[in-house]
Amino acid sequence: MANPRDQKRRRRRPEINPKKKRSTHKFAEHDVVDYKDIALLRKFMSDRGKIRSRRVTGLTPKRQREVAHAIKIAREMALLPYTQQRS
Repeated sequence: MANPRDQKRRRRRPEINPKKKRSTHKFAEHDVVDYKDIALLRKFMSDRGKIRSRRVTGLTPKRQREVAHAIKIAREMALLPYTQQRS
C-alpha cells in the first residue's frame, strides 16, 4: 500500500479575482469612430505608434476593430505616423 505522503501533493492556486478593465473612452451605441478624429485615435496608440491591444484598451471586440481600422485609414491619409521617430 502506498503511503499518501509519498504521492505528490498538488498545490491549490489561490483564487484570484481579476480586475475588470475600464475602457479609456466610453462609446455610445450610435457613435462612429472617425479617422479624422486624431485626438481620439492617439489615445489608442502607444508612444511608438503601435495600436494598443484590446486587453490594454478595454474596448469591445467590435469597437477595437473600428478603432484599428480608423487608425489604419488615418495613417494612409498621413494624419497619423506609422511609427514615431527615434532620437
